[in-house]
Amino acid sequence: MDLKAFKLSLQEQTPPKTSQALQALWYEAKGQWDKAHELAQQTPDPIGAWVHAYLHRVEGDENNAGYWYRRAQKPHSEASLPKEWEEIASALLSG
Repeated sequence: MDLKAFKLSLQEQTPPKTSQALQALWYEAKGQWDKAHELAQQTPDPIGAWVHAYLHRVEGDENNAGYWYRRAQKPHSEASLPKEWEEIASALLSG
């Protein structure tokens, strides 16, 4: 699946069969932050931490986001939220 197909899947009622991290991004894009956060918390690796950091940026909690960026070993993003969403989704989709 590529980014275009992943974005098109947002028109569906359920996420595509992908990783929990990608499903978290899918739910966040659908306005279901709590479900997205729950999935990110269930992904205890650097990828899950990266998504978790992004979600706390969406929430407006930059301090908490910083903690999760460090866990993900990623710099604290200063990109717009839509741009970061695409960056993370593209990276995860490309494997």
